[in-house]
Amino acid sequence: MNVANLFNNYGEAAAMILFGIGFSNLLLQKNLIKKIIGLNIMDTAMYLFLALKGYVEGRKAPIVTNGVQTMEAYINPIPSGLVLTGIVVSVSVTALMLALTIRLYRRYHTLNLDEISTRLKKEGL
Repeated sequence: MNVANLFNNYGEAAAMILFGIGFSNLLLQKNLIKKIIGLNIMDTAMYLFLALKGYVEGRKAPIVTNGVQTMEAYINPIPSGLVLTGIVVSVSVTALMLALTIRLYRRYHTLNLDEISTRLKKEGL
């Protein structure tokens, strides 16, 4: 691995590290709230990666000003649109997961996933 490439792509490396942190948190934690936090960290890493891939040094946002209409003067707007759409979906999914977590806590009085599954097996569900 070339160290110069790592320094040139530090944003992508940071996104990969964040994704790994979120994924390990999602796999290793038993608490449902911590799992939701891990999923949000993974989402953030993906948004960072997409934003970095859509940015080109020296170009501007795709808003036509001063009559410049060449494609080479602007960044690609599609990754930015995907990031915005992803953020909206992520907030909705997080709200749904938190609402379901509240319902589980009210019923089982715990957020430990192993205890909840054990109680579900005892109930025969």
